[in-house]
Amino acid sequence: MPQPSLPLPPLTLDELEAHLWEAANILRGSPVDRTDWKGYILPLLFFKRICDVYDEEYANALAESDGDIEYAAFAENHHFQIPAGAHWNDVRETTTNVGMAIQEAMRKIEKANPDTLYGIFGDASWTNKNRLSDETLINLIEHYSQHKLDLASVPDDQLGNAYEYLIKEFADDSGHTAAEFYTNRTVVKLMTMIMDPQPGESVYDPTCGSGGLLLNCALHLKAEGKEYRSLKLYGQEINLITSAIARMNMFMHGIEEFSIVRGDTLANPAFLHRDELKKFNVILANPPYSIKSWDQQRFANDPYGRNIWGTPPQGCADYAFQQHIQKSLDENNGRSISLWPHGVLFRDAEADMRRKMIEEDLVECVIGLGPNLFYNSPMEACLLITRNNKEENKKGKILFINAVQEVKQEKTMGYLEQSHIDKIFRAYKDYESVDNFASLVSKEDVLTNNANMAISLYVRPEQYDSESQQNFWTVYEQWEKSSEDLKASMTELFKILEN
Repeated sequence: MPQPSLPLPPLTLDELEAHLWEAANILRGSPVDRTDWKGYILPLLFFKRICDVYDEEYANALAESDGDIEYAAFAENHHFQIPAGAHWNDVRETTTNVGMAIQEAMRKIEKANPDTLYGIFGDASWTNKNRLSDETLINLIEHYSQHKLDLASVPDDQLGNAYEYLIKEFADDSGHTAAEFYTNRTVVKLMTMIMDPQPGESVYDPTCGSGGLLLNCALHLKAEGKEYRSLKLYGQEINLITSAIARMNMFMHGIEEFSIVRGDTLANPAFLHRDELKKFNVILANPPYSIKSWDQQRFANDPYGRNIWGTPPQGCADYAFQQHIQKSLDENNGRSISLWPHGVLFRDAEADMRRKMIEEDLVECVIGLGPNLFYNSPMEACLLITRNNKEENKKGKILFINAVQEVKQEKTMGYLEQSHIDKIFRAYKDYESVDNFASLVSKEDVLTNNANMAISLYVRPEQYDSESQQNFWTVYEQWEKSSEDLKASMTELFKILEN
């Protein structure tokens, strides 16, 4: 039976965020690498949350039944089951081998909730005292025990926001590893607005990280006052702890109807229907870019027919992911948006695949974003938007938006302000040319340009002061001329050598 405790004052969001981040600070100076902190701090937070909610549900059921203890323990009265000996309070009473107590409690909870929580606590090394001493773990547990995290004290929205704050802080703190589990949230907001998921639709992220893209689709509908719980959310993530963080992220926000599976999307896609890839209405993705370690040979003979445009080069799997996305789209109203480095728009090695994608009239829009939106990388990103069955006014056309200047720089990261998001979204919705910002181009013109979708070829940037920066097209023409001059010189040299 849960132990009674004195009521504690509720926390504001700022106080809650500070309280949660202070737990991470307890690990500073420990042998645990900062890139691994999230594997300990986030599962402990989730463990505390579900135990506090269980206590709250128990107390409510007890009040409803006039003190019927048996009724209060019924599984129907609880979101999740907390087995005997696996409660937060049981761990809190442990003073030696604390890591073992935490690990055993988490495994018992996973086993008691096989359909929802199996594997959710990840595989952190709780029992390695060389990394986490009993003293450190006791300090963490006592820190979390300062405040109740039940629904009355911390509603889903508040805890969800605080959880997202923690994820961002871990991303900021870990630098080079951040991209694997965190996508810039201002870009996520823009991507969600463009996709505009509707109640009852299926939404899929093939490389979902911590689940931000999926989650924001539900929150987008919720903000519009629409039935967000009817969204069907699906995600796959190759990293175990990151996939666990994604699942916890959903629960922390009060979203329970989702399926996030750990696995390699290219090698073993998780979502199938009658031995074929499952089809989705909306796909949002920020795939790992230009990976070299993937099974190109298997993809060349893909059992799911994903090589619809061809087989990408071994050194760059970008178009393997893009073809997986396209093959997973609903034939009638499927639409996708994916975040890529600009190379996918013009690299020669992928020209044939890009040409076929354009010929099939699948590309709806290409948006160039500003620099520093990826962690630990100054490169500029772009959004590639595809759609099956385009609207009549969009058929045979591609909209190019040059939003490279629509970015706010802060320290080493860039982000989109609301004014940037509004300007880009308005241009996308209007789907027409805008001087120095957007250009509506026929697909035939793009194909004539060797299927090159480099945004600078179609959208002339604004003029700059001639003393500070030359016009792009002048530079481009000079580059073309120098290339021709070099080619002529090399031809002349070969003639001389031949003679």
